[in-house]
Amino acid sequence: MRSLAGCAVAVAIAFGAGQAAAQTLIDKGFIAGWNLMVDPAFGNGCLIQTVYEDLSVVRLGYDAQNDRGYFAVMNRAWGQIKQGTQYNIKFDLDGQVFDAVAIGMKQGKVPGAVVFFTDRNFVHAIAQKKVMTVYGQTGQKVMAIDLHGTAKALEYVRSCQAEMGS
Repeated sequence: MRSLAGCAVAVAIAFGAGQAAAQTLIDKGFIAGWNLMVDPAFGNGCLIQTVYEDLSVVRLGYDAQNDRGYFAVMNRAWGQIKQGTQYNIKFDLDGQVFDAVAIGMKQGKVPGAVVFFTDRNFVHAIAQKKVMTVYGQTGQKVMAIDLHGTAKALEYVRSCQAEMGS
């Protein structure tokens, strides 16, 4: 098992608080099943977002303000997640398992969790995989995220971020 080095725990709490008062995401189009967007709350960091059948929202992107990447997952059914609370999770990328610390957050009234990492290339490594399976603190499978189209969408994220100057 690997540990996701560089998870920024202390500053991660700012994600949940900052998003509550965040400016609206800027829509930049749709590519390969993902919405390409810019988040002014993250220093105009570019991201991709998609919604799954169970209404889970998944984001992969850059926090340009703090020079790091992140993935976030939100779902209304996850009412037990508390904003700012740290959760030890595991995620599996096509058989490669990583330990990580997720931080509870709220997007409006929707609970979720975010994992930050300082290796900005890690978000692109995710794109090269087929499925990301997320496991909760007790080892229960939380969800499996189909990564089909992610590589193509992240090409646009890189271009977007270059246009934003970071």
